[in-house]
Amino acid sequence: VQVYEGLVYMDFSKDIMEDQGHGRYECLDPSHAPPFWLAYLSDPSDSGRFHSNVRQRFDNGDKEVMEAMRTFADYTDQARVTLEAGDAGKLSELMNMNFDLRRRIYGDPAIGQKNLQMVDIARQHGSAVKFCGSGGAVVGLCTEPNNLVQMKRQLQEEGFVVCDIIPYLGTPAGSNGTVPLPGNTP
Repeated sequence: VQVYEGLVYMDFSKDIMEDQGHGRYECLDPSHAPPFWLAYLSDPSDSGRFHSNVRQRFDNGDKEVMEAMRTFADYTDQARVTLEAGDAGKLSELMNMNFDLRRRIYGDPAIGQKNLQMVDIARQHGSAVKFCGSGGAVVGLCTEPNNLVQMKRQLQEEGFVVCDIIPYLGTPAGSNGTVPLPGNTP
């Protein structure tokens, strides 16, 4: 998503992957997005060093993992709708459900103690939180300004780096607020 500099919807459905050889990426209008924050490990040596077997389980058709991947995709589709509707409450719920499912599937050793600590601190302050990618950083949504200040302070005191996310607004939007990215068909 860093390459596209903004708020990006990604679709990795099987049909699209088989047809195009890559996912479908679509820039969304960030003006609908609530204020997000980012926290990451200042020392990423504990970003979940234990390797999980989720990929192998996926390749083997493990029912639990396959269902989890379908659920992640559903969360993504729901998140897109809630972003476009400006529903921060539902988006917060989806973010937390995303992390909880990831934790259940991957397990605490793969996630890493420091990552779990970031999530725990954020949730103690009423913030929704999930991984940005493979770990080492989390993205959060806290709708209560006083809680946000206290949460940032505690995360920084524990050695995490915290910053506000300011979306790039320079991508021209199509009539529906989205723009297909290079290599994608509308």
